[in-house]
Amino acid sequence: MPAYRILSLDGGGIRGLYTAVLLDRLSDAMPDFLPKVDLFAGTSTGGIIALGLAAGLSPGHLVALYRDQARRIFDDSWLDDLKDLGRLRGAEYTNKSLKRELVRLFGAGKKLSQLGKRVLVPAFDLDNEGTAGQVRRWKPKFFHNFPGPDSDGGQLVVDVALRTSAAPTYFPSYQGYIDGGVVANNPSMAALAQALDAQTGKRKLAEVRLLSLSTGLSPAYVKGRRLDWGFGQWAKPLIEIMINGAMGVPDYQCARLLGRRYHRLEPVLPQAIAIDDWTKTEALVRFAKQAPLTPTITWLRRNF
Repeated sequence: MPAYRILSLDGGGIRGLYTAVLLDRLSDAMPDFLPKVDLFAGTSTGGIIALGLAAGLSPGHLVALYRDQARRIFDDSWLDDLKDLGRLRGAEYTNKSLKRELVRLFGAGKKLSQLGKRVLVPAFDLDNEGTAGQVRRWKPKFFHNFPGPDSDGGQLVVDVALRTSAAPTYFPSYQGYIDGGVVANNPSMAALAQALDAQTGKRKLAEVRLLSLSTGLSPAYVKGRRLDWGFGQWAKPLIEIMINGAMGVPDYQCARLLGRRYHRLEPVLPQAIAIDDWTKTEALVRFAKQAPLTPTITWLRRNF
């Protein structure tokens, strides 16, 4: 029975650098690892990495992107703070620098259908505008380039990358979409479902091998046994909890469905690092180089 190999990449802002370094190390240990992947799935920063890998970019190229451009992407000027009344109104950052780098990386006209591999990239549609007689509502959207009537192959890579990474309060929404992390920050279960779908992946469960990578398990917590908080206190931590707290759900599901054909690499970060803290780029590189990879490499050799 032929194996069908999936690489799933979590969201996590600047911590995508951590993921890229882990991938670079895994590729050094197993040069045939990434070429074997059939489906790249990624959310937010993981979506950008997945699109990059599907376009043929090396992990080293993506490491350089994060190290060289993070400061520009997460640039918050005093003028912007003044206009936004600090953080009370308006997103923390503009997406202009991110878009500029994505265009440089992929080209302005490249479509999902032109990528060398299959991809799955979650985002969240804020308003379907009630088209074709539908109820007007918001909904999750999973962009993919599998052939078929619901294919998103005609979508521009840059647009999909900006939609999946439009994290609320950090970046403005893009073309009516916000960060896919609000529904699937760990897209491994969504990728498995896409692979098994009779109209797209057309695979059997026994064929699937799935490697899931986190952006590092952050030692974050909210102190207190009884928190009588209102909207003002919960607003920022609640976003982090919603996006990061649910990542264990698809991990649980995939582990039960796939057994030994599933592996998750989720090293614990030595310190909590905010998703927009570009000053920690060198620390992220150092932490990723120190992370133990032997169990993952062993699993890849036996199962991938």
